[in-house]
Amino acid sequence: MHQALYRKYRPQTFDDVYGQDHITSVLKYEVAENKVSHAYLFCGSRGTGKTTCAKILAKAVNCLNPKNGDPCGECEACRAIADEATVDILEMDAASNTGVDYIRDIRDAVVYSPAMLKTRVYIIDEVHMLSTSAFNALLKTLEEPPERVIFILATTEVHKIPITVTSRCQRFDFRRIRTDVIADRLKYIADRESVSLQDDAATLIGKLSNGGMRDAISLLEVSAGQNHEVNVKRVRECAGISGRENVIKTVRAIAKKDWDSIFSVVSELVASSMSISVFWQDLIAFYRDMMLAKATKNALSNYELTDDEIYETKDCASLFTLETIMYHSRLLDRALGEMQSKTCDQRITAELTLVRMSDGKLATDTEALLARISELEGKVNMLSAQLASGSITVTQTDPVGADTIRPSEDAPKTKQPEQAVIPPRTDPTVGPREVEDWAEILRKIEDTNPQCTAFLGMTKTCIIGNEFIIKVADSFGVMILDDPQNRKTIQDAMISTNPGYASMTLKIVEDKQVKKQIASPFDDINF
Repeated sequence: MHQALYRKYRPQTFDDVYGQDHITSVLKYEVAENKVSHAYLFCGSRGTGKTTCAKILAKAVNCLNPKNGDPCGECEACRAIADEATVDILEMDAASNTGVDYIRDIRDAVVYSPAMLKTRVYIIDEVHMLSTSAFNALLKTLEEPPERVIFILATTEVHKIPITVTSRCQRFDFRRIRTDVIADRLKYIADRESVSLQDDAATLIGKLSNGGMRDAISLLEVSAGQNHEVNVKRVRECAGISGRENVIKTVRAIAKKDWDSIFSVVSELVASSMSISVFWQDLIAFYRDMMLAKATKNALSNYELTDDEIYETKDCASLFTLETIMYHSRLLDRALGEMQSKTCDQRITAELTLVRMSDGKLATDTEALLARISELEGKVNMLSAQLASGSITVTQTDPVGADTIRPSEDAPKTKQPEQAVIPPRTDPTVGPREVEDWAEILRKIEDTNPQCTAFLGMTKTCIIGNEFIIKVADSFGVMILDDPQNRKTIQDAMISTNPGYASMTLKIVEDKQVKKQIASPFDDINF
């Protein structure tokens, strides 16, 4: 009779358990030193080794010849437990036995000595499913258990267990197993089973298993059916996922407002019988990655992405502002909730949401407006930097005062040589002169303080004597820029651009003429 691979390769000793060294080392020590507790609570996500460790512990405490805390697997007790030929190891599924009657039966039976082993072990899986009355019936037994009785409780939802129960147990939290650890185990199994498994396919299975070894081995077995070579394409087909390429294609289509590509992706998903909701979850996860790429420097390295995947994520993130990414993420979350309802057509929901994401003008809620404002601020800052650098100039075209923007005849057409250090001027009578490297200072400030850059983009600057003067249109802007933190940001950017600014005094002053000089160039621009 065929035996599933996850059962065939279930660890038989603590040393065989992958990814839970912080737990297995403690259990081995307790067995070796005869310091085993009367009650254990194993909690963690599915497939991480809770039940496996419970069975190994049951063997270890009853083994006639234990080896450094591990069961020998050869003695009469180990063989009886492995063959399920003893009544002293009782494994119960609390999901199907939730009532108090089952716990009362256990409570009545624990007073008797083990039939053939040294210790009777009760393994209660999914213990959080027990009713309140069942937990109450178990409390007294857990608090004062008879000699030679051990309780091992396993759960995936520890928060549902009463604190009165958890306080009477020795608790162990099973971690999600790392992708590289799962991939190594899959390669070992594939080698033993003569399965052709590619390295990138093993890594993909590890990611899809979400830290669960059992799910990973099961997916490997399905992918290897009919002696099929296990590659990335095969794994995606068996797992029912569309692949990262479709996700990236969709994100780029949203950025370009390419509705043809958007509808094409959805149509391909439907035609291939792949689940739209699974693709949607992949899309949400990619937006999470883009958010991290936009808001942090190195957070993506914690999510087991390759260098190419990190580059692709950052490249896609550069197409949006952070506000837009957050707004799109909320739209995706809402759509996923609608897709999970039975009355909703997933295809229609997906298409409507993607179209709404691609054009912010179609939405009028606050989040959409904030995203659009953020995009406008970015364009204004870019234009301000161009004005400050002289790449465009403002010219008067008629007596009425209509302003237009055109390329400056004096704008540099080639890369200029590095500016020389500006010597400080101590003579206060020297007239004002232009800050030629103001655009470079703005770019450096934008990298560390975008909010400050937004205010600096609507200012005028000049140097008088040894004073570096920033003119602001109103008192509110002066208050913001004169904040100690913002002043330090500006001064650091000045000095890093030109060390000669270190001896100058930074002055931030109000000048109502600035608003008239700067606001008008944007009037005729269609954002």
